[in-house]
Formats: sequence, C-alpha cells, structure tokens
Amino acid sequence: MLKKTLIVAALASTFAMPAFAEDAAPLSFNASLTTNYLYRGISQTNAKPALQGGVDYAFSNGAYIGAWASTISWLKDAGVATSAPLEIDTYAGYRGAINKDVSYDVGFLRYNYPGSYVAGATKGDTNEIYGAVSYNIVTAKLSYSLGDLFGVPDAKGSTYFELNANYPLGNTGVTLGGHYGKQTYSGTVVDSAATYSDYKLSASKDFSGYTLSAALGGTNAGAFYTNPQGKELGKTTVVLSVSRTF
Repeated sequence: MLKKTLIVAALASTFAMPAFAEDAAPLSFNASLTTNYLYRGISQTNAKPALQGGVDYAFSNGAYIGAWASTISWLKDAGVATSAPLEIDTYAGYRGAINKDVSYDVGFLRYNYPGSYVAGATKGDTNEIYGAVSYNIVTAKLSYSLGDLFGVPDAKGSTYFELNANYPLGNTGVTLGGHYGKQTYSGTVVDSAATYSDYKLSASKDFSGYTLSAALGGTNAGAFYTNPQGKELGKTTVVLSVSRTF
C-alpha cells in the first residue's frame, strides 16, 4: 500500500496548471479558489478546497518564466511526509507560431514540495520537460519525466500525453473545454496498475475579469489511487472554481 500511496494524488489538471501570460502585458499574476485541486485527474487535496496563485513574465521574443503555487495534502495523507502543505512550481519555456493556425510551446517544469518527510521516503519533487503543438482550438502536449516522478523513484521516461480543446461561444464570454490525458509510468518500482487515463469537460464564463468555471472530471485509475484514509482520489467528480488574472 505504501508503494501505491507514494504516487497518489500529484498526477495533470482541472484548474491546476499555471496560466501562462499571452496578453500585451509582460508581467501578469493569477489567483484562484477551487473546490478540489485535480491534477491529471487525481485529487491533490483529498477532495477538499485549495488556494492557488502564480506569476508569469513573457519576453517579447517568445520566451517566458513563471512560478505557481497551490495548497495540497496528498503527501501527508499518504504518510510520506509529516508536513508538506504546498506545491510550488517553477518553469521556463519558449512559444512561437508557425502560421495563424499552428503554434508551439516547449519548456521545463519543476514541481517542488517543501516539507518534512518520513525517513527513507522519496520526496515528491519532480522535473519534467514538455512540448505542445496547437492547431486552432486543439492542443496536443507531451510531458516527459527526467527522474523521480511525484514520489516514485527511478521513474525517468514516464510520460503524460494530453489533448485539450477550448471553444469560445461567440461574444457570450463562455468557453467550453474538453480534455483527455494518459499517464504512463516507466521504471521498475511501479507496475501497469499505475497507468491510467483521465478526462474533463468544462465550461467557464468571464465576469468583469473574474472567471467562474465548472468541470466534470474523472479517471479509470480505480482503487490503485485510493489513499490510506479510503478516499478514491481519481473518481468522477464536479469541481467549481473562481479565478482572476491581473
């Protein structure tokens, strides 16, 4: 069970990933409150609310850097840490456009989980590189682990592939979203039971700078991603959030 709980809950995303700045202002900030922090379909907060926020800087040549943070509980819930209440992500990358319909984004992302860990436990800290290609409203993205992956040691080569689509409904301020992802593990510590797929359907609306969102997300992860408290962290659930970028 300990081996399984090490990989519980820190695995792609309902309102999780940082929102990279793409507008005219090079420096932007974002903040959000969500009823459940899902990442790659798995709850990071034992199905409880989370506070999140970040900062991004976009250079005029297409490069960008940023940081993003969220409250979490999965490491303590799994018995891996006695105190690890935050996820702090730092990233850098480059984005560009091939033509008016096709664009790309490549970069490096580090997930940091500061805290007090149980002796002998593998920390949740993770390094990934990623590449994405977008065509019109659809984006395909692949993330590749460079080593330990969310508490799983020697998981270099593990991948997360995702397809995302966002469709704005005219001038209504409403955007519909769809997501499919697959987490695949490499290495000898975990077996095929750790591999799973996730999905999400969402709708969001802008209200004078505040974005209200509702999403239905789920996975086929099953009992493998159940924490010691008996919570199935990948089950189908509805998540509500409010966010603002400024």
